[in-house]
Amino acid sequence: MAEIVDARGLPCPQPVILTRKAMQETDHIVTLVDSENSVANVSRMAQQAGWLVHVTRQENEFQIELTRAPQTSPPEQPSGEGVQGAAGPLVLVVAADMMGRGDPELGSILIRGFFHALGEVRPVPQTVILFNTGVKLACEGSAVLEDLCALEAQGVQLLACGTCLNYFGLTDKLAVGQVSNMYTIAETLLNAGKVIHL
Repeated sequence: MAEIVDARGLPCPQPVILTRKAMQETDHIVTLVDSENSVANVSRMAQQAGWLVHVTRQENEFQIELTRAPQTSPPEQPSGEGVQGAAGPLVLVVAADMMGRGDPELGSILIRGFFHALGEVRPVPQTVILFNTGVKLACEGSAVLEDLCALEAQGVQLLACGTCLNYFGLTDKLAVGQVSNMYTIAETLLNAGKVIHL
């Protein structure tokens, strides 16, 4: 019989945390959530851990059925050209939609130049984390959207904070990368070999 994890109404990253705890104790779980972001976050975490995932929807609620696969494989690593240090990957953290402090127009010019140059230099980061106004860079109409798409095509993982997208009303405007959660972001940062803050 499946263990039930009732995460309805809980903010990010609680559904992921509660599900992950249950995964350590049983082989069959049904997680109940009430947002599509929670479905995506829980499903991605479980799939990366090698679990089988089946999602059903009933009105405004979702049931995520998780079953441990016969042989659990380690989490997939992005296949890009990102540097992998002795202790982990290179992670770039972008917390704003402009570069530096001061004049916003100049900051916008600089961020465009940076991401254009980033696609041309080596090594590229293995993961780029976007949060706060930084998530706007990965949304429709962004001046650096083409450069971010090029990075993703090289295998760079782009993680956009789901809470930030919701706060700015941009969840349905995300055009590149994936909606992430604070659990995944914290785990990525703590497992990084080197973190660069832009």
